[in-house]
Amino acid sequence: MDQTQNTEFFVKLLTEHQNRLYGYIYSLLGDRSRTADVVQETNLVLWRKFAEFDPERPFLPWAFSIARFQVLAHLRDHKRDRMLLNEELIQTLAEETEKEAERLGSFQAALRQCLQQLPESHQSLIEQRYLKSQPVNSIAETLNRSAGTIKVSLLRIRRQLAECVEKRLVEGSNG
Repeated sequence: MDQTQNTEFFVKLLTEHQNRLYGYIYSLLGDRSRTADVVQETNLVLWRKFAEFDPERPFLPWAFSIARFQVLAHLRDHKRDRMLLNEELIQTLAEETEKEAERLGSFQAALRQCLQQLPESHQSLIEQRYLKSQPVNSIAETLNRSAGTIKVSLLRIRRQLAECVEKRLVEGSNG
């Protein structure tokens, strides 16, 4: 990758995960002002260290580990401000949040795969209802079906997706 592609790749990853990074840091600090400061510092450190990032590995756990160190540095530098959280608690919260992010990532990957396995008509129905937030009545009108039929179809598709995702997650944890 040349420098421009590298920069674009970094910006794409950072913007894609910015909300989760903010949420992670906020979960550790519990203060919006401090979180904004630490997110800004974390972004700078991520930029400086991006050459060390292995693109074969997930971005978010790497970013979380850097964010955790930035939170700890912030706590150390602001000890006199009488914060409620100590470093040990921050470490515990960080580990739990990272595990949860990993579980969410696994869930999202499984859901993506399960969605791709659905018939095109079911994919379209899911897209209209949940990605485009179209009301059931509107979908029913477009497809010339009753709202009740659409609701039942969506229920069945959701159940099918839930079973598929659960199966994939079980397979993933055993493999």
